[in-house]
Amino acid sequence: MAQTETATLAGGCFWCLEAVFQELEGVVSVTSGYMGGDAVRPSYEQVCTGRTGHAEVVQVKYDPARLSYGELLDVFFDIHDPTAKDRQGNDIGPQYRSAIFFHGEAQREAATAMVQRLEREQVFPSKIVTEVVPAEEFYAAEDYHQNYFRSHAEQPYCAYVVSPKVAKFRKRFAGRLMRTQRARHHTPQST
Repeated sequence: MAQTETATLAGGCFWCLEAVFQELEGVVSVTSGYMGGDAVRPSYEQVCTGRTGHAEVVQVKYDPARLSYGELLDVFFDIHDPTAKDRQGNDIGPQYRSAIFFHGEAQREAATAMVQRLEREQVFPSKIVTEVVPAEEFYAAEDYHQNYFRSHAEQPYCAYVVSPKVAKFRKRFAGRLMRTQRARHHTPQST
């Protein structure tokens, strides 16, 4: 079995991040959950109040031989707005903040360097507000949140919010899709 590393990322609703990272080549698993707050084993309802301090996150297990941490961060910064404080689109509150919860010094350095590079190159029209903070206790979200987009693609939030993010990812990172996803989204040339 391949050795895996862990990345924990917050960028709005975890359904969006989970749906994208599940299709990225080199990702072994994605678990939606909560990190960065004070409550022990918070529920979705508690986190939604914005009073627990937790962010909705995805914990991504990936194979570093097939996907670098930097490549993972490239996708992360492309699929959410890192300049929006405590919100993504109509999702508002500290649970929707942009954050990189680093696991070790190498991840901290890589994340900090990427934020500095993006700022220096003025990739975004506003200042990046993504927090780069140490990973804390991770609490997996309730079972019904796992694989949410795959199970509920027709649900209105998924259709209008998640689906466009997945489509953007598929277009921008077509060469990085898992083989099964690449085959599914490939349209043959007409002869």
